[in-house]
Amino acid sequence: MHPHAALIQRFYQAFQQQDAEAMAACYHPDVVFDDPVFIGLRGHEAGDMWRMLCSRAKQFSLQFDEVVADDHGGSAHWIARYEFSQTGRMVVNDIRASFEFRDGLIVRHRDVFDLWRWSRMALGGKGVLLGWLPPVQGAIRKQALAGLAAYQRKRATSA
Repeated sequence: MHPHAALIQRFYQAFQQQDAEAMAACYHPDVVFDDPVFIGLRGHEAGDMWRMLCSRAKQFSLQFDEVVADDHGGSAHWIARYEFSQTGRMVVNDIRASFEFRDGLIVRHRDVFDLWRWSRMALGGKGVLLGWLPPVQGAIRKQALAGLAAYQRKRATSA
């Protein structure tokens, strides 16, 4: 197995255990993370996002497969099942991930999933009716970033 494929496996195995510290340790200090909600997280922000998400996870499970990697890039498929904390609704999020590597660590991580599909599960009727609209998707992003900023402030004051 290529060392970068082993790194991706280590990342998702840590995620299965909700071990955000081990996940963050797979990232290069210059990592850039993107998904449909969190766009352009850099460095410690990416690790803090996983710390926040793992700390809030309820009824969480994760499966991953199709891990491939070479010297420069890699990919994986993963499915997360969890209770969305704000609504108590169950979500099954089917995600394709791509990676780039530097110095044996992940320097670029991009997750792709259908935000409208996610909003239908997480938000119920509002997501079904309005989740495809750019302003609603923008509000989802804004709320998620505000939650991350609040988490980071709380973490900084407790350190």
